[in-house]
Amino acid sequence: MHSYKPPYTVTSRMLALATAIGEALTKLEYEENKIITPKLRKKNRIKTIAGTLEIEGNFIGEEKITAIIEGKRVLGSYKDILEVEGAIEAYKAFETYRYDHLEDLLYAHKLLMNSILRNAGNFRSVNVGVGNHEGVSHVAPPHGMVPELMQQLFDWLKNSDEHLLIKSCVFHYEFEFIHPFSDGNGRIGRLWQSVILYHWKKIFSAIPTESIIKEHQEAYYKALEKAGSLGESTPFVEFMLEVILETVEKVGNTVGNKVGNLLSENQKKILALMKENPKISAQTLSEHVGISKRKIEENIAKLKNMGLLQRAGGTRGHWEVLTD
Repeated sequence: MHSYKPPYTVTSRMLALATAIGEALTKLEYEENKIITPKLRKKNRIKTIAGTLEIEGNFIGEEKITAIIEGKRVLGSYKDILEVEGAIEAYKAFETYRYDHLEDLLYAHKLLMNSILRNAGNFRSVNVGVGNHEGVSHVAPPHGMVPELMQQLFDWLKNSDEHLLIKSCVFHYEFEFIHPFSDGNGRIGRLWQSVILYHWKKIFSAIPTESIIKEHQEAYYKALEKAGSLGESTPFVEFMLEVILETVEKVGNTVGNKVGNLLSENQKKILALMKENPKISAQTLSEHVGISKRKIEENIAKLKNMGLLQRAGGTRGHWEVLTD
């Protein structure tokens, strides 16, 4: 009997991206004990939860998620808060999941959806179509086939000689194609890819891939659809490898700047002024730092790309400096 193999082609682009990811991770691992501080681990876990929920239309945000983790009461719709609590529970168990055990994935779904679905932790018992803004973009396999398809996928995950980095991306696509649950498929697919990556390199417990997918949400859905039209996961695998590389580089830039002190004097001044006054304008920064407003904006863009700075609350919002 031939064992099942999901359809995909290993391309030269995939190999180039996999090599680049390996090199970027080597630099990170060298500094691992300096990077993976409990503070960064917690911050990135919150980023991950916020990112994966936002993709599903839950915009409760990092600030409120932090408050919920700390046991504080927050305002928000009942469903949104239940989703946050479920995601917190599912990610709490992150390091205990065995990536190639189907029962562990079912357990993760139970933790994630327990307060929302009556059949949390069980496969769907109805047929479903997966929609986009134009209507149904994908008709998932009949519900009666789901247990067998999931078992085949996990057998492949366990026994294939393919590199775990590529396997994680193929699995993510195949999982979304099967769409095994009545709800929570996107969240579990993204979580499980991170679990597989963690079993390749432990440092992935502190790398928020889900939040980068959120930044490229439209491209994420396009890559899923493109793979669906093609009948194999190749374009989705390439897309996800790009996302992983961007995530690793972002964490690397943050760390490189903390560790190697690579910031220019002007960038250090900008961050110091923003810490002092989070609502400071680019014009005021220009006057204090002594460079043009355009140069201030260029430096702000660089600091954001480095993962050292983010804007909270839009135009009327404030700056958040993400250095220790």
